[in-house]
Amino acid sequence: MESVSAAPDPVDPAFPPGAPGISAAADRARERLHEEIERMRVGVEEMLAEQEGGDGELRRELEELRRETRRYVKRRVRKSERRIEKSVGKIDERTRELERRLDGVEQDRKYAEWRIHANTEAMLDGLLREIRAIADLLTRTR
Repeated sequence: MESVSAAPDPVDPAFPPGAPGISAAADRARERLHEEIERMRVGVEEMLAEQEGGDGELRRELEELRRETRRYVKRRVRKSERRIEKSVGKIDERTRELERRLDGVEQDRKYAEWRIHANTEAMLDGLLREIRAIADLLTRTR
């Protein structure tokens, strides 16, 4: 049984299978988020530096905000990645099922082709025998 060639990426047909598509967009979004967080962190640190030494409690609060932000970003990214992997998995399963069905149809087509050929050959052999029998009768009667 011959395998069917791979289908194009159903999520984004412009990308060949295996090319970065959704994950590249997620990486860009993640990078922008990290840049924004870093910009805010630098701004707060500059503000604290201007206060010369700053308040210890304010620094602790800032560090706690950093940790919470990191946890939040990791959790959201993991959740998004799981969601994407799940949808890609469903698409892959549907693709495999379609390939199995196509392989079955191809197998049926080959069998039907063979059957038609065999039946035609048998019919022509029968006709040839009948024509020869008629020819033999005609040659004997003369």
